[in-house]
Amino acid sequence: MKTTYGLILSAFALIISFSSCSSDPLDLVTTVTEGDFTIALPSPPTTNGQMNLTAQFTTQNIFKGKSSKVLGYQSGSILGPTIVVNTGDVMSVNLQNNLTEPTNIHWHGLIVPANMDGHPEDVVQPGASFDYKFKVIQRGGLYWYHPHPDGYTAKQAFMGLAGAVIVRDAEEEKLNLPSGEFEVPLVIQDKRINTDYSLDYTPTMNDVMTGYMGQYITVNGVHAPYKGVKTTTYRFRVLNGSNSRIYNLGFSNGASFKVIGSDGGLLETAEAVSTLLLAPGERADILMDFSSYNIGTELFLMNNSFTGTSTQGKQKFNILKFVVETKITTNFVTPLALSTLDKIAANSASKTRTFRISEMSMSGMSNMGNMGGMTMTGMHQINNKVYDKNRIDEVVAAGSTEIWVFDNSTGAEPHPMHVHGVQFQVLDRTGGRGGLIASEKGWKDTILLLPGEKVRVIMTFNNNKGLFVLHCHNLEHEDDGMMLQFEVQ
Repeated sequence: MKTTYGLILSAFALIISFSSCSSDPLDLVTTVTEGDFTIALPSPPTTNGQMNLTAQFTTQNIFKGKSSKVLGYQSGSILGPTIVVNTGDVMSVNLQNNLTEPTNIHWHGLIVPANMDGHPEDVVQPGASFDYKFKVIQRGGLYWYHPHPDGYTAKQAFMGLAGAVIVRDAEEEKLNLPSGEFEVPLVIQDKRINTDYSLDYTPTMNDVMTGYMGQYITVNGVHAPYKGVKTTTYRFRVLNGSNSRIYNLGFSNGASFKVIGSDGGLLETAEAVSTLLLAPGERADILMDFSSYNIGTELFLMNNSFTGTSTQGKQKFNILKFVVETKITTNFVTPLALSTLDKIAANSASKTRTFRISEMSMSGMSNMGNMGGMTMTGMHQINNKVYDKNRIDEVVAAGSTEIWVFDNSTGAEPHPMHVHGVQFQVLDRTGGRGGLIASEKGWKDTILLLPGEKVRVIMTFNNNKGLFVLHCHNLEHEDDGMMLQFEVQ
């Protein structure tokens, strides 16, 4: 039970936090610093679904000529290998934990058995190992993997434990989309750096409130890279792997690009846009045509400013430089139809559940060493509850179709909400931005709610029984307790 002294500490912490909020919102985040874009964009090595991963302390040259202390799934790399598999393959991955704290792997977006999903309590202790084995049952798309231990997720993901998963299927293969050197995964993250170039994860109370953001943007593990391109269409498989930073992606010359896929694979048709908002955990499959550019042209993938939240979106900055280097002629034409999506009718839902997002509750002060210092717990809640491993918050019938309402209509912060064990379709958004953007018109597992917004999603739970979680994919919010458990029975 909370003591009077604990209540006083909580109130004092709130006063400090709200006092900080009264300053310029940019004071809450680290202003992004651009580099000179002279490091060639690396491509993480690819592997099939039969492999060993070791969570370990290692180093990587995030900056040119500078070695940074990081965490990695392989020696000398901040990102794990890109796993490329086909629908129907069986993945078998052994995780060895060489850290000094528990870890595990969550296969973000993949629908796997509950005991393989990386539940926050299903952890691998230091010195131990675990075999993940499951059949890949979903359609082609870009998915990813990262740690999910309760209280350690944000730190371990920020320090380097993450990797991409590309699933291929027959439907996608028939389209002859850009492949080989013209299919490029882009894992975008932001990092804070110590003076010795090691990664710095030491969140303050403000960082827990807003999310931990860094001043250096990395792509595929390096800061300010460039990519030489040819005069043809490229397919960029983009993952926002940041802890909390939202990107409003576009090109520095304002060129339009085509969105062809989202979290759960291809859309029905391509949609041309000039900017695309991408929240932590979300993925986007885009086509960019360089065929009309002259040799020597330089342009950037950049973050554009955006509105709707006070703590992000104020600064424009470049992320990745493209240099048109080689003239070639290709005949690629974007297919008029990409996929046929089985739409779930709203009237087929047997139940509607509402998850109200609330913030800044007094719930005491604790020393959370894994988050870097003294922070207040329980600032972020769902339905006025913080995560409790001993409590099942929702029970869902296997085979049922449900509508889940994520309600941030009274919230002051953005929240990307992620559901484990299922893919969903977005029915509508009310308040804030109102409608849906291009990448929200297909299968999803993560959906962004800006302040003032309410989003309805619909999903069918099939027969994947067991205990799963839903949570905010702002990882500081998640570790602060913004997570609930649901059981499929």
